[in-house]
Amino acid sequence: MLSALRSQGFDVVAKNHAEAILAYEFPDELAGLVAALTEVRIPVAELIGSGGGEAQSTQRMRHRLSAAGWVKHNFRIETTVDGVPRGDGTTHEIDHILRGPKGTLALEIEWNNKDPFFDRDLENFQRLHAQSVISVGMIVTRGAALQGGMTATIQSYLDQAGISSEAQLYDLGMKERTARQRNYVAKAVAAGESFASAFARYFVQDKFGMATTHWSKLADRIARGVGNPCPLLLIGLPATTVTPGPATPYSAASPEL
Repeated sequence: MLSALRSQGFDVVAKNHAEAILAYEFPDELAGLVAALTEVRIPVAELIGSGGGEAQSTQRMRHRLSAAGWVKHNFRIETTVDGVPRGDGTTHEIDHILRGPKGTLALEIEWNNKDPFFDRDLENFQRLHAQSVISVGMIVTRGAALQGGMTATIQSYLDQAGISSEAQLYDLGMKERTARQRNYVAKAVAAGESFASAFARYFVQDKFGMATTHWSKLADRIARGVGNPCPLLLIGLPATTVTPGPATPYSAASPEL
């Protein structure tokens, strides 16, 4: 099933026997996750309209997972000696867990956070696995090709839509930009660069820059062994996740456990 993701351009890395555990202990749960991920589509207009934050389509993916049983949960671990609590204990909030007959899977979607969130997620997985609370920890983020092609994708959309000013972008729901952001684009346009090129470059630099959560930042953590020895499944969404087209309104409350 992970081969199906790889064949569709997803970045996929399984560490510490995660692939074998999922294939033999959680085949149905893995099949449901693969089905949900392959359906994810984010119209490029939503990226601009969301200001670079979590797109409405990403919210739909969260809701799809929640409907399939992947729900938010806050684990609390306390140490006791002869029935007496020692210390205040620790809590670990996970956005999506799925309890199956053979154990519990934990998953975090890091679409566009600051990259230290990867450390938080992996360290949470490590602690929870050490306590036999979870069997596998998973992270879904922007894949390498999606990240690398973001500027070109947004520029192409602006060119094809004939958008040549920020005023037109506010119609997509884009948040008010700072004077600094507007001035950078204005100076580039005055120097002869097209609006589409200048806006896409600075927008991606501001909102989807190198210090945000994407595949290479996650790969760096894995190379350093962050999260070991917890079995880990790491998935990068492919470039085809972002598609041309209008934004699709969405609002739904995600159930919590």
